[in-house]
Amino acid sequence: MGEPTAPRMGQYVRNFLFLVALSLVAACSGPKESAAAPYAAFVMDARTGETLHSDNADTRLHPASLTKMMTLYIAFEEIERGNLSLDTMVTVSKNAAAQPPSRLGLKAGQKIQLRYLIRAAAVKSANDAASAIGDHIAGSQDKFAARMTRTAKALGMKSTSFKNANGLTAKGHLSTAHDMSILGRHLFYDFPQYYNIFSRRSTDAGMATVQNTNRKFLDSYKGADGIKTGYTGPAGFNLTASAERGGVRIIATVFGGTSTPHRNSKMTELLDLGFRKAGRNSRQPRPPITPMPNWWHKPKPKPMICPQSQADRRRRFVW
Repeated sequence: MGEPTAPRMGQYVRNFLFLVALSLVAACSGPKESAAAPYAAFVMDARTGETLHSDNADTRLHPASLTKMMTLYIAFEEIERGNLSLDTMVTVSKNAAAQPPSRLGLKAGQKIQLRYLIRAAAVKSANDAASAIGDHIAGSQDKFAARMTRTAKALGMKSTSFKNANGLTAKGHLSTAHDMSILGRHLFYDFPQYYNIFSRRSTDAGMATVQNTNRKFLDSYKGADGIKTGYTGPAGFNLTASAERGGVRIIATVFGGTSTPHRNSKMTELLDLGFRKAGRNSRQPRPPITPMPNWWHKPKPKPMICPQSQADRRRRFVW
């Protein structure tokens, strides 16, 4: 055969460029699976803090939106101390408005009640809402991240450091499956009056009704009532979950799932393992709390609420 003609050569080039473009689109689309993120898992008896299972659980990895548990913990702390209320009007910062999806759709300078930001961060996992909470409390992302890290240390999260309020990947923004389970336990025991937000399948976030990113697991696992999902490419599909059956509460965390179904399947295995291992008649002491360091400059926090009084507190508080 002779040399390809100019028109034919042009067609080859166009076909090649088209295939390259298709490859780029596929690469840039939201990934359905994540194969590269390291796997880690931790299971605890929430009543006692006893470790029931640990797999790579103290390796520092990307927590993704599990980070928002700490943002919400500090928001609840501020409310309980009287520094904020659910009705506090928050002015959205430029930093918060510039956050990428998942988003509530906040605009810089907009004013919105704190309750709606909490709902959006907890249920929809809205990055802009979480950042708006952090910026309002501390004045900047860096200052809030520093407070998050200090609070983590005070709660016994020995391997965690935060750089932002929402969990988007950043150098040094790392945690462990063990630490995130500790944080989940503190959320449940320290703030039972707010904990119900994590089990809502949908909620009014002021600007929109938002759907829970964890609703499939909540609907499929008996006794599940929280807590938080997370996903980024470097993190994989993460989840800290809590479930109660027959007076036994298990908290577990999985990092590095390859998809939502895979993550949920692993969590089912972990919680099932936890319920098999946990004693039915375990003593239920108050979970320990580390005294706040000198930087706190406020009255010491109230002690954790013992498990027996939590249900009453949750029932009385509806928001």
